[in-house]
Amino acid sequence: MKSLYDPTRDEIATILEGEPKYRLDQLWTGLYTHFKRPIDISNLPAALRTRIESELPESLIEIRRETSEDGDTVKFLWHLLEGQHPIETVLMYYDDRATVCVSTQAGCAMACGFCATGQAGFNRHLSTGEIVEQVVRSAREAALRDRRIDNIVFMGMGEPLANEEAVWGAVERLHEDIGISARHLTISTVGIIPGIKTLTKRPLPVNLAVSLHAARNELRNELVPINTRYPLEDLMDTCRTYLFEKRRRVTFEWALISGVNDTDRDARELAGLCLDLSPAAHVNLIPLNPTPGWPTVGSSPARVAAFQRLLRDLGVNATVRQNRGTEIAAACGQLAAGQPVSVGIRNSRERD
Repeated sequence: MKSLYDPTRDEIATILEGEPKYRLDQLWTGLYTHFKRPIDISNLPAALRTRIESELPESLIEIRRETSEDGDTVKFLWHLLEGQHPIETVLMYYDDRATVCVSTQAGCAMACGFCATGQAGFNRHLSTGEIVEQVVRSAREAALRDRRIDNIVFMGMGEPLANEEAVWGAVERLHEDIGISARHLTISTVGIIPGIKTLTKRPLPVNLAVSLHAARNELRNELVPINTRYPLEDLMDTCRTYLFEKRRRVTFEWALISGVNDTDRDARELAGLCLDLSPAAHVNLIPLNPTPGWPTVGSSPARVAAFQRLLRDLGVNATVRQNRGTEIAAACGQLAAGQPVSVGIRNSRERD
């Protein structure tokens, strides 16, 4: 059964066969510009609204949400329409933008041990509509604060390029119908080379982020097991091609793990990879969120700063990601895994 945001515009037109042609624009605008449920699109006849709600239900059932103490991070836990497979979405407010981090799979097969989603294993791919709906539902929430969603990162649960076709369908819908610029759409991958090559041939110049975490094969094989299939040398060649074809900066994500990948040696090796790709490579350092089941801990703030400083001294553009929502288990997969939430964060259902 298709859900509300799965059908294309042409498929919606077929569903509306027999209705006046302008009903298609009314429904499409209601869904993708005003982010309304069909039942709330007031310029549609009541009978048609009821029929659309029945034939095309929303795919996400909200189970829980948590809001950070400052109110700037909201994490949603959903069940899919069939009532299984929890997934997560994170809405983050900044001074100059509102960002949604979307999931692309229920679970993940990449088995990165320090990632809560990787520990949970893989359940299934999400459809284009299930991905898009995460943005729509977040946009409704943001509208309550008079904020507009203007930045999407495909960095939630799952490996986006293992589900590339559905992800690209979502990219097109977000770009063409919701109106988010390709420069504000970022697809993350652990290094699925065939997926990056496909992305290189796609028409929109979206941003590419590669979860690197190690700059030598021996260590990366341990941290990111898919590296045994797609080793660093081949991955960097593929990233170089993406840079050349798209003229878009490639970001390398690096989760800093104390005593594992935060040494001066690691910084020098990472700098070597970046400088070989020209100044268009950027490093995003991520203080590792604690993940039960993984025996290591994130690097200390002092070590994070020292690692960044060394990279910059070596000529690499490196920033530190602002750590959002640690107290609400905002690391990917933690809420779905049922990790406890720290005292001081109130469940949205308990709001006054």
